[in-house]
Amino acid sequence: MSDFLQTMATGSRARAAEAPQFSSRDFDKPLVPLTLGAFDVIAEIKQRSPAEGELVSGQPGAGLAARARAYAAGGAAAISVLTEPSRFDGELAHLEEVAAAVPGTPVMRKDFLVDPVQVLEARKAGASGVLLIAAMLPDKELRAMLDCAWEHGMFVLLESFDNNDLLRSSRLLEVPAEAERAASGQLLIGVNTRNLRTLEVDAARLEKLAPSLPAAKCVAESGLASAADAGRVAAWGYSLALVGTALMRSDDPAGLIAAMRKAGAA
Repeated sequence: MSDFLQTMATGSRARAAEAPQFSSRDFDKPLVPLTLGAFDVIAEIKQRSPAEGELVSGQPGAGLAARARAYAAGGAAAISVLTEPSRFDGELAHLEEVAAAVPGTPVMRKDFLVDPVQVLEARKAGASGVLLIAAMLPDKELRAMLDCAWEHGMFVLLESFDNNDLLRSSRLLEVPAEAERAASGQLLIGVNTRNLRTLEVDAARLEKLAPSLPAAKCVAESGLASAADAGRVAAWGYSLALVGTALMRSDDPAGLIAAMRKAGAA
């Protein structure tokens, strides 16, 4: 790791070191299972992007509940909430507010998670899933994070940036239990067009890595902005799209989600 990803990992470890101890009583919020169709959208809420700058105006966190309800109305399979504070203006409180606003829609914590305690933080706040970044987690740490998520009945989106990441993620499916989770959609495999080491976007990455996609529900991440984009990645073998900036800037996010789902399914 280097540059931006390394910086995020360092900050994440510092936050994890300050996390409290948890008991089973802390995990009383509803767990919402991920239900998938022919093609689905994970709709993202984020206040800021290091590459795009501020994505919302006004007080940070304003309008989270209304935006989450719009995403749910459009048929989002899940809502991703950025909780990283230093570069994305995120908070765990945003995750908790969104989960409370859309009780029938699973909510996923998106962050640079490096310790199982951060999975527990997410579950306590009402998350039903977490995003993990393969490039940040050696095998032992990744195994611990996955086991923690499975213990609490959560789904995982495991994100890759390159072919090596994707091959490593695919090897998990050699374990029968993990293959079953992948088949059911509890373990999603993602490909991000944005390399978080450099913040550069490779628009061709989704197509380039399509032949290496494993037998799983695979997620196309970053850079998708239209129904046509959804149709294109579906043709390459992706079953979901994670969409953030385009939805945050849309005047009709529910309509955009519905249109992307329809185009992907077609």
